[in-house]
Amino acid sequence: MKYNKPEIYLERKFDAYLAEWKSRDDRLPLIIKGARQVGKTECVRHFAEGRYKCVVEINFVERPEFKVIVRDGYSVASVIRNISSVEPTFRFVDNETLIFFDEIQEFPEIATAFKFFAQDGRFDVIASGSLLGVHYRRIESISVGFQESVEMRSLDFEEFLWARGYSKDQIGALVEPIMRRIPFSDAVKNSMDRLFMDYCALGGMPAVVESYFLKGTFEGVMRIQQRILRDYRADIRKYCEGLDPVRILAVFNSIPAQLAKENKKFQWKTVDRNAKAKDYWGCVEWLKDAGVVNVCRRLDFPELPITGHLQSDFYKLYFADSGLLVAMLDKEAQNDVRQRRDLGTWNGGLFENIVAEALAKEDVELAYYKKEGSTLEMDFFVRCGNDLVPIEVKAGNNQAKSLKMLISGSKYKDVRWGIKLVHGNVGFMNNVLTIPQWCAFLLPRYFDALRSPPKS
Repeated sequence: MKYNKPEIYLERKFDAYLAEWKSRDDRLPLIIKGARQVGKTECVRHFAEGRYKCVVEINFVERPEFKVIVRDGYSVASVIRNISSVEPTFRFVDNETLIFFDEIQEFPEIATAFKFFAQDGRFDVIASGSLLGVHYRRIESISVGFQESVEMRSLDFEEFLWARGYSKDQIGALVEPIMRRIPFSDAVKNSMDRLFMDYCALGGMPAVVESYFLKGTFEGVMRIQQRILRDYRADIRKYCEGLDPVRILAVFNSIPAQLAKENKKFQWKTVDRNAKAKDYWGCVEWLKDAGVVNVCRRLDFPELPITGHLQSDFYKLYFADSGLLVAMLDKEAQNDVRQRRDLGTWNGGLFENIVAEALAKEDVELAYYKKEGSTLEMDFFVRCGNDLVPIEVKAGNNQAKSLKMLISGSKYKDVRWGIKLVHGNVGFMNNVLTIPQWCAFLLPRYFDALRSPPKS
């Protein structure tokens, strides 16, 4: 199949995952979930090049006529025969062929055939599509035990740095000053601060990042982001089976206003002054399953294990891609990010979103805490060994009163130290590690490198 390659290929961490999947002798058909436009299709195409003699790519949106391929049943022989009847140019070579079913949300029935492909073993199978998180329960039920699933997200800041030309070794070396608690050099810090603000404005959607690096400017970026947002809204209208699309859209459109509040806990009155949670049942879950938002749930008390203290009825909503969040703001606010590198009172919402995004892309469970009747509130928590580590996000570098209250409070036995993400440099005082905001993506490897908790 002919297709237009991107002018540049943006290396992804997912490349390594696909290579590892291919190396297994017992690999099963692979289902790639993820929001629209995060790069699933291009990543699979790049992976297939040079690894297979034959690549059979079927897009059920562009070529709906392929939906007839299961008319004679789901056996490998009948599916391949019917694929060939629709497109005789496709070749199938045993142990040298990848069959790539794209946009399978349009034809989830094909998943029934995965069992037979897994048992047959002659052909590798990958399936992907938009909104597969929404449809995945149905797909899993008809191919249970005979497929593997994985989620792909937009580029994180590390992948953005790869595209900028930074090597893995250079990025890995950024952890050393944090470990040693010494400031980054002015050259490193200034460079990273600038690139981080570019990333905040752009986000990680491949089409956006590719345009930025090809042109060297923000020209056309907003147009691409607005197109993706229109596609998201169209998907909501098209695929929200059993739910009210107007209500899902209302929740989606309210997120920037929710994050602009000092108290960023999701409030239904921000969606509609008369809104009640029971009337919007399933809307937040739909957006989460679609890969559009990250949900950060409140802890009933800050102690381990995190999952044992998560509350289902209290949460914050963050965009899964911060660039799309910026694209939903007014033009003046967008210019503040791109040109003046400042959002005034909205800065806190943006930086919280970017940290939530960074943690979610490292598969960290998002959790926050707000003590009723108190000013004590913490943005995020991460487990590090036997410690519950609070993370406070600051737009500037002002005091972190809640961090001090948690660390010094005798009843918070699992909290012995904390992290403050700031517009500043590395420092350590009173069991609080201060690091630049852009270091959020480094936190998981920093925790892995720690042999014991830091102490003053």
